[in-house]
Amino acid sequence: MGGQPTKLQPQVVADLTVNTSFSKPELEQWYKGFLADCPEGILTKDQFKGIYTRTFPNGDADVFAEHAFRTFDRNQNGTIDFREFITALSITCRGTFEERLSWAFDLYDVDGNGYISRAEVLEIVGAIYKLVANTKLMPEDEQTPEMRVDKIFREMDKDSDNKLSLQEFVDGAKKDPSIIKIIDSPTF
Repeated sequence: MGGQPTKLQPQVVADLTVNTSFSKPELEQWYKGFLADCPEGILTKDQFKGIYTRTFPNGDADVFAEHAFRTFDRNQNGTIDFREFITALSITCRGTFEERLSWAFDLYDVDGNGYISRAEVLEIVGAIYKLVANTKLMPEDEQTPEMRVDKIFREMDKDSDNKLSLQEFVDGAKKDPSIIKIIDSPTF
């Protein structure tokens, strides 16, 4: 199995039960599944993209998967280990609304400078539109990624500096029913 232990070490379990929302049995089950899918103990970018491609077979998952991968890969070493995987899963599946918003902010903050630019929002929104591949369900004023980005900045960029701080993003997201619906969904 690529030299990976088949069971989590007790100190790792203890740490993850404190730092995630998963219990010891849940962590052990997730680890078993992680190793079944990733016998080397790491998830590569190509494997990660494959998961998104299978999940969204009618859309183009590549660009969005790249950004999601970057957000999961906290140490930026080009792979996702179990700790990174389960920590992100804990936030996206069981985190508080604010934790999920912070994670989403990191997804949009492509360059990691602590602000989200219009270009970064357009890149992510464009990737989401390609992922879902059906803009017919979008409101009239959101038919294109550019229209959605314009709407986001009109509603969120309170100081009109063409970038969103974490606070502007959180405050704006809390007032946007479509974002609330996505963030509150159990499969965020």
